[in-house]
Amino acid sequence: MLLTPKKLPRRTARLRDPEGTRQRLLQAAFREVYRYGFQSAAVDTILASTNVTKGALYYHFESKEALGHAIIEEVIAEITKDRWLRPLRQSKDKNPIDALIGIVQAIPARPRDVKRGCPLVNLTQEMSLLDEQFRKRLERIFQSWQEAIATVLREGQYTGTVRRDLVPEETASFLIAMVEGYEVLAKNAQDAKVWNMGMKNIVTWLSSLRAPGGGKGG
Repeated sequence: MLLTPKKLPRRTARLRDPEGTRQRLLQAAFREVYRYGFQSAAVDTILASTNVTKGALYYHFESKEALGHAIIEEVIAEITKDRWLRPLRQSKDKNPIDALIGIVQAIPARPRDVKRGCPLVNLTQEMSLLDEQFRKRLERIFQSWQEAIATVLREGQYTGTVRRDLVPEETASFLIAMVEGYEVLAKNAQDAKVWNMGMKNIVTWLSSLRAPGGGKGG
């Protein structure tokens, strides 16, 4: 049967989809790095899972290191934005403590996440001492995360819903340390109960940050 003229452009579009190929490679590489770490991640496995040639891989990413940098900037950074930065920006009309509690309670304790831990922490622990370019990119994620939390805490102090005695930047840093610390503990224990207990403790601590009379849902 002959192909109709309408079908040919669609097939050509699928074959000539460099951005689609790049995204498939990026997501497959992220999964491989999440499972085994960057140093142990196998390029051949990434290629096999995407049915992409090595030449195509190096067309989009000039080296394995460049692929790793893209994973940090385009995948891991987006996870942090989706989980923290965007919800915080969308909560301007809410009490910031309520917003932070809601974000913490929404973090899933999926078996995969408990088993493998946080991809941001994993790469930080593996690569920060080995590669300065990795370290700088990871640091930028932590900095943007900290500043987003500090910003809503400062706004809460201005509106009278957050305690005035807090230093927003230090409080934000402590919150991040607690979240990531419990992820490490849960990963080591291979037990979601550790994570759930940790989130309850964090929620209790966050509630203590309310200004006297600031109330819930203010």
